[in-house]
Amino acid sequence: MSVTNRQIRLAARPVGEVKPDDWEHCSGPVDEPGPGRFAGRTRVISLDPAMRGWLDDRPSYLPPVGIGEVMRAGSVIEVTASRHPDFRPGDHVVGTFGVQEYVVSDGRGAMKVDTTLAPASTYLGALGMPGMTAYFGLLEVGALKEGETVVVSGAAGAVGTIVGQIAKAKGCRVVGIAGGPEKCALLTGELGFDAAIDYRAEDVRKALRREAPDGIDVYFDNVGGDILDAALTRLAMHARVVVCGAISQYNNATPVQGPSNYLSLLVRRARMEGFVVFDYAKRYAQAAQEISAWIGAGRIRVKEHVVRGSVDDFPETLQMLFRGENVGKLVLELA
Repeated sequence: MSVTNRQIRLAARPVGEVKPDDWEHCSGPVDEPGPGRFAGRTRVISLDPAMRGWLDDRPSYLPPVGIGEVMRAGSVIEVTASRHPDFRPGDHVVGTFGVQEYVVSDGRGAMKVDTTLAPASTYLGALGMPGMTAYFGLLEVGALKEGETVVVSGAAGAVGTIVGQIAKAKGCRVVGIAGGPEKCALLTGELGFDAAIDYRAEDVRKALRREAPDGIDVYFDNVGGDILDAALTRLAMHARVVVCGAISQYNNATPVQGPSNYLSLLVRRARMEGFVVFDYAKRYAQAAQEISAWIGAGRIRVKEHVVRGSVDDFPETLQMLFRGENVGKLVLELA
């Protein structure tokens, strides 16, 4: 294979919001795969809020992306050539292949997917990391029980849309927090949430008193900051706060804002727990099977925000997450 491989590499550690010159757009050749390896062309690239944390040189659940390295990203590729016994040309494979047009891999961490059963993008969303995160965060860390009140922030995002719909499938009252009337209408309309709070248009604390009069049993936090503080004031006895992410804080040039209302955990005998979805990797097949069944039964509607373009569109597409422009799972589909 003698083609030009477009790549996005990290050029500098961002300070605050990621800037165009923090990235390097480069290209190079792609060789034929050697023994035990396969080559493929990238079809769809996942864009996730966690990517911002991977750019900072600080301890985390994964090492940071190194300066000069291809940006880490999940993607679905189509195999074009193979000397690997488990992969053949024409196979679609999901893995952490990075932001690049062509890939050569030894298959570690890669999994074949069937694009006749679901679009490639869905294996990066509802049947990928966001779906796994929603499933295990809500059901395992959140220890959800039927009839409880669930509040989820970032509710119109890749994880939030699935969290709310799983909670509804489990017989709970669900309140979503999102930005803008269109997103709120989507939550209570197509996705079946019981209520939605527009954090841009109303006081979240007052709205939570209205929508969760008996308190919040499970708060699934995707945003941190002021909204987390507001939710902590409305906890029911023995509530569970699931710390999934804090997108409101990721671009801070100053230290992360911690919860000022954390003593509510003491008063309400509640617990607040973070988690990393990779800890549940051995059970992904179980979660995917149940999520697939819910999708098939119409109990989960998959929402995806597909941007069609080239690898070079990655930096600007990533910023959509932090401007709140995506609805559902954001992916870059390569032309």
